[in-house]
Amino acid sequence: MSSKPALLIVDDDPLIGESLSFVLADDFEILACQSRVEAMEKLRDGKFRPAIALIDLGLPPMPDLPTEGFRLVGDLLSWSPAIRILVLSGQNEDSNARRARALGAADLVPKPCDPARLKKLLHAALRLQQEGATADAEEAAHGLIGDSQAMRKLKSQIDLYASSAFPALIEGESGSGKERVAAALHYLSPRSKLPFLALNCAAISTNLVEPTLFGYAKGAFTGAAGNKAGYFEDASEGTLFLDEIGELPLDLQPKLLRVLENGEFQRVGETQTRHSRARIIAATNRDLRAEVRAGRFRADLYHRLSVFSLLVPPLRDLGEDKLKLLEYYRNLYAEKHGTKPFVLDDAAREAWLEYVFPGNVRELKNIVIRLTAKHSGYTIGKEELFAEFELSAPPSQQLEAAAGSVPSSIASEIEASTGFSLATALAAVELQYIDAAVELARGNMSQAARLLGISRSTLYSRLDALRPGQTKDRE
Repeated sequence: MSSKPALLIVDDDPLIGESLSFVLADDFEILACQSRVEAMEKLRDGKFRPAIALIDLGLPPMPDLPTEGFRLVGDLLSWSPAIRILVLSGQNEDSNARRARALGAADLVPKPCDPARLKKLLHAALRLQQEGATADAEEAAHGLIGDSQAMRKLKSQIDLYASSAFPALIEGESGSGKERVAAALHYLSPRSKLPFLALNCAAISTNLVEPTLFGYAKGAFTGAAGNKAGYFEDASEGTLFLDEIGELPLDLQPKLLRVLENGEFQRVGETQTRHSRARIIAATNRDLRAEVRAGRFRADLYHRLSVFSLLVPPLRDLGEDKLKLLEYYRNLYAEKHGTKPFVLDDAAREAWLEYVFPGNVRELKNIVIRLTAKHSGYTIGKEELFAEFELSAPPSQQLEAAAGSVPSSIASEIEASTGFSLATALAAVELQYIDAAVELARGNMSQAARLLGISRSTLYSRLDALRPGQTKDRE
C-alpha cells in the first residue's frame, strides 16, 4: 500500500488526465478516469479510496453540459461524505462551478492552473479533509447544534429512542447530518462503549454488499483467500449504521429482514447460522414509501426498519440555527488555523439567514472554511458573502437563477427562425426549471416539487408530458 494520499482525477480529455497524473505523481497515489460511470465503478470495488477528488464538470455522454459533473459530485459524496471535491473550472463556467459547490464540492481550481499552485490547493484540501474528520468528532461530542423547534423535536426523539434496541430509520436530504443523528443515538445509549460501525450501501458494488455485511468463508468466491467476518459480526452488540439503505439490492433485502427479525445470518459460503445482537440504524435521502410502491424496496423491510422514524430537517427550515452553526464552525476553524474569526456585517447576516443552502450543513461548512481562509479577522459584507453562495439572488429568485439565465438574443432567435414554435420553446424552458429543481433537491422528487411550488403528482405529470416514458427512471 502506498503511503501517499489517494487522489481521484476525472476528466474526459485523456491528455489532461495524463498531464495531471504526471505532474502530481510524486505527491499522490492517483486514479484517473474519463467519465462518472467509470469513476464510480472503480471506487465501488473498494480497491481505491481517495481522500480528495479533482473533477471536470463536462463529462460524457454530454461533455458540453455540466449535468454529469453535478451528478458525480452527488455520487462521490454519497460514496464518502468526507471526501473533498475540487472542481476544474474554465473561464466561462463560474456559475456552474458555484452550483457544484452548493451541491457539496469544496472549491474551484481554474483552468489552466500552475502545477505548483495546484499541488498547494490539493494539499490544503487534504488538510481540511483531515480537520473535517476531527471537527466531526468534536461536533459529536458537542452535540447537535441548534435550538429551533425542528431541532428541539429531533433532539427529543433522539433522547427518547436512544436506549431502545429496536431499529431506527433516519430520513433527510443529503448533507443534512443523518450520520450525526445516528452517532447521537449510539453515544446516548447503553451501547456507547461498544462499537459504532457505519456502512454506506451506495459506496460498494452490488456483488460485494452481501460479503461485506455478513462476511464470507474461504473459497466462497474468487479472491476469498480466507475466512472474514462482516459488519454484523464486527459490530458485536454495538450499533450498525446502514447509510443510503435505499440502495440495498432487492435480492439482498430478505437476508437483512431475517437479521432484523431474529438476529440470524450466514457468512457467504457457509451453512452455519450465526447471530447478531447489534442495533440497526438506517438512513436514506429517498422517499422509501415511494420506493415500496414502485416495487424497489420491500414493504416488510421498510416497516421493520422504521420502528422509530426520525426526520432530519433541511437547513433552510432552521431559521436562526443557521447563525448558531455559522458561529460554531467559524470559531472552530479559526482556532484550528490559529487565526481570528471573520465577522458578518448586518446586511451579510440577513443574507445568510435568507440563503436556502441547497447543500445543507455540508455546504455551510464548506462556505465557512472558504471564508476563514480568505477573510480571517475581517468584517464581511453582503457582496463578499454572495461570492461564496451558489446563487446571489434572494430565495424567491434562486430557483430562477438555478435554471440559468434567459438568453438575451431571444428576439433575434425568433426573427431568424422560420420554424419557430412557442410551445417547443416554452417546453424547453419548463424542462430547464424542472431539471434545476431536481438537481437542487439531489434527485428527491418530493423536494423538487416543493421547490417548484407544485405537487409531486403534478411534477410527474409534467415530466410525462415533456419526456414521455422517462419518469420511471427517476428516484
